[in-house]
Amino acid sequence: MSGTEQTAVLRWGPATGVGSMPGGDAREAAKAVTGTFEDFPYLPELPGRGPGADMIGRTAGLLVEVYARVEPSGWRIGDRPGRDTRRARSWLGEDLDALEEFTQGYEGPLKIQAVGPWTLAAALELRNGEAALSDPGACRDLTGSLVEGLTGHLAEVRRRVPGAVPVLQLDEPSLTAVLRGQVRTASGYRTHRAVDRQIVEGALREVTAVGGGTAVVHSCAPDVPFALLRRAGAAGVSFDFGLLTERDEEQIGEAVEGGTKLFAGIVPGTEGPLSDPAGSVMGVRTLWRRLGLNPGTLAESVVLTPSCGLAGASPAYAHAAQAHCVRAARSLADNPE
Repeated sequence: MSGTEQTAVLRWGPATGVGSMPGGDAREAAKAVTGTFEDFPYLPELPGRGPGADMIGRTAGLLVEVYARVEPSGWRIGDRPGRDTRRARSWLGEDLDALEEFTQGYEGPLKIQAVGPWTLAAALELRNGEAALSDPGACRDLTGSLVEGLTGHLAEVRRRVPGAVPVLQLDEPSLTAVLRGQVRTASGYRTHRAVDRQIVEGALREVTAVGGGTAVVHSCAPDVPFALLRRAGAAGVSFDFGLLTERDEEQIGEAVEGGTKLFAGIVPGTEGPLSDPAGSVMGVRTLWRRLGLNPGTLAESVVLTPSCGLAGASPAYAHAAQAHCVRAARSLADNPE
């Protein structure tokens, strides 16, 4: 089945999570996620366990023939797999075991998260302490290693949950900074040169292709480059709805009309009061009207999520925020106008 065909037949769920959860119990997290998002579960990440469970370490553990270890300044590329790599892979194995246990018989979309090539290049250090972003050759090598690692990872997910259609989410919170030359050097006194947009787009296209037409790119930073992500093959774009500006609206209208799925982050990722579900989607409905889009397409075009990961929240708030997204999606479907 081609990527286009897979996207066409996939029934995207109405709501899902972003990725990270508080706590350190893989079974508890998997049970909570699958119980809340019955139509669109995801593989939880538990960064509270420490280095290797964080988003950079987790993805570094997936890389093929590229290894990283923890230094006081962050994750640094090394010559061979060490304790940190083994820990990252062990925790991922635990998480997959738990997910497999609670998705017996499941059929439908199943979201798997990994850091995208540019946030990875901005975060991983070379041996000299500078970000891999400073070396075009290192960026190319990272992209190739990531493609190979994610290909194997998604194959493993398909083996464990045969009825699932994996949806690959690439986390790219540093993407805008990479495009604008705002990633700081190791000294902190300068910034790395902006990367050419065509090079950025090309690397993203290589990695989104692993998703077989169902890749989603997530960023909870301002000024998400919607048009670039669409050209790079993203079937969906995940973003913090509260950070949208008027400049973003035209790109969003074009994205919806082009069939791109919008993963709208409507619930704060940090502790706070939750409004009623209907009130949470009022802004989404208003935007739809302002753009002149067909209200009947609203529920099928939008997946509701928290605005960002929930690792910094309490377990009670994390569970409430995700359940709130499900109720808000139901409100959106019942009353699109």
